[in-house]
Amino acid sequence: MENDKILQDHLTDLSARAKEGSYYTYSGFLSLAEQDLLLKTKTDIKYKLIGGYENAERKLAAFGSKEDFGYEEETPIVCIKIEPLMQKYADALSHRDFLGSVIGLGLERAVTGDIIVHENIGYMFCLESIAPFITENLKKVRRTDVKCSVVSSLPTETVKIPEESTFFVASERLDAVIAAVFNISRSESQKLFDKELVFCNSNLCENADRQIQDGGVVSVRGYGRFIYCGIEKTTKKGRLCIKARVYK
Repeated sequence: MENDKILQDHLTDLSARAKEGSYYTYSGFLSLAEQDLLLKTKTDIKYKLIGGYENAERKLAAFGSKEDFGYEEETPIVCIKIEPLMQKYADALSHRDFLGSVIGLGLERAVTGDIIVHENIGYMFCLESIAPFITENLKKVRRTDVKCSVVSSLPTETVKIPEESTFFVASERLDAVIAAVFNISRSESQKLFDKELVFCNSNLCENADRQIQDGGVVSVRGYGRFIYCGIEKTTKKGRLCIKARVYK
């Protein structure tokens, strides 16, 4: 709770500085729980949550808007490509491997956003101010020698929205949908809400009976995330055939 209060005060201060100075201010990258805290915080000025690409999970808050200041400013986020020097002899590298190596440089988690791993290459979003330090000092991930470079965009295949999959549920209650999507029991799904592990559109979901809306992005810590696409049909037995795009 104390940490929440410190973060909330910091976000409120960023908002006030943006309004008083008529310039954009930015937070570090926020986790889903921290985004939920921001959404519940009264701010003096409009803000946007930005992660560097569509449907990013970790996002920073940009306080201010063109409506407020009369101009737009490019968000200080860059993407770093982290690739093995010799792919043929590289370890099989995971998200945890890339993140651990970056944190091992002595950096706080708030300076880095999502990490996408594709074909054994990591694409990591970070604050523009810290990018030179990372590219100059990150030389190894696990036992694999790597090189780093700032890239202007992600490869198309890394940000492709998943294909729709179908699932059968008794209702559109969020606990029922989560149980079907992640192939767990209804009771296991309900426990996730008690543990505050379920987020919908960056908002913490505490009610298992919440009805999910089409287009909602649901993240479940430890399981993954999906985009809910709505009801396709109702079976003769009254069950719902729903669609969702599940991120692997």
